[in-house]
Amino acid sequence: MIKATSANTVRERLEAVRYASRALAITTGAERVAALEAIAVALERDSGAILSANEKDLATGRENGLAEGLLDRLTLTADRIVELSAAVREIAALVDPLGQVVRGSTLANGVRIEQVRVPFGVVGAIYEARPNVTVDIAALALRSGNAVVLRGGSAALASNTQLAATLRGAIESTGLPADCIQTIDDFGREGATELMRSRGLVDVLIPRGSARLIETVVADSTVPVIETGAGIVHVYVDADADTSMAVSVVLNAKTHRPSVCNAAETVLIHRDAVSRVLTALLDALRQAGVSVRGDAEAQGLSADVEPAAVDEWATEHLNLTLGLHIVGTLDEAIDHIAEYSTHHTESIVTNNVRNAEIFLARVDSAVVMVNASTRFTDGGVFGFGAEVGISTQKLHARGPMGVTELTSTKWLVRGDGQVRD
Repeated sequence: MIKATSANTVRERLEAVRYASRALAITTGAERVAALEAIAVALERDSGAILSANEKDLATGRENGLAEGLLDRLTLTADRIVELSAAVREIAALVDPLGQVVRGSTLANGVRIEQVRVPFGVVGAIYEARPNVTVDIAALALRSGNAVVLRGGSAALASNTQLAATLRGAIESTGLPADCIQTIDDFGREGATELMRSRGLVDVLIPRGSARLIETVVADSTVPVIETGAGIVHVYVDADADTSMAVSVVLNAKTHRPSVCNAAETVLIHRDAVSRVLTALLDALRQAGVSVRGDAEAQGLSADVEPAAVDEWATEHLNLTLGLHIVGTLDEAIDHIAEYSTHHTESIVTNNVRNAEIFLARVDSAVVMVNASTRFTDGGVFGFGAEVGISTQKLHARGPMGVTELTSTKWLVRGDGQVRD
């Protein structure tokens, strides 16, 4: 067993994580599954301590005027801890990605070549007010053979401190190094800055949070970044949409959990569908407490529609506010999405198969849907157990990121003394 380090500086902790990652990379799938099971048990065992720490964060957040959306993300409950424990077990049950052969061949001279999946090594994560992410990322990293460095932000400091202690103790009890999971929250912003500049110790950095946080990490980091994105998410109600389906999909996309990145922020309605859909949709949204802000045409159609803000279409509200824009054609809807989307998730509601296929082909987002709520964009729903984040970039990984997206590859070449002519 590799004992946990008593590192007192950010660099010492990163060096300890780097050292632990080498031991983790050669563990068996069964060893990592055992560690994950220990984590699942420990989360439920330590539920009282975790909830007590979380309540401290919530009290501080309320005192500091933390937005309701952030308070929702910050909140842990007994049920949510049970869900986290269940998610860890789901991750443990996933097929081990390490060693999977991506492709291979045998040369004419008998040299055998294989490309296989391997861990990145050390994954860094910077996120805000989301203690569940501490567990999700740590579990996905462990399943994929990666050590992880966590920077969870000041709003969740007490929660993340307790969670990190629970996770580290659990994996150490199974014989894996505790330093496979490390936190630098106690070093504040300076620690985050040093993490971003630790190229060579950290292999990849993943930010999750506000657009401002993500932009800062992308701009300032010397460590390679997998960019997750803010969610300016659209639902387009086509001319041939079924009214009840349109109301159901939009309502769920907006209200199921408005503080998360896959919640809808703008609904686009084809002008030919307005007479059938708008009244029923606005009634449902009003009853759910949603404030609708629309363009001039939408305002003229209903007193329930407030004037859109100047930057309405570029705003991620993360609350019960929804933008409404009337369009005349499918092309106009797609053009609006192209201009304002953060390339996260978009959905079309339609009974027109041709329009659905055009939408799927032309909309350039990580997840594009037909007749489904945008709330389905989620690693757990996609069968990953959880997610590291939802990548909106186009390199390596795109969309919800699970264990496979936390791997790289290397080439294995086996010969019998062959030399190149």
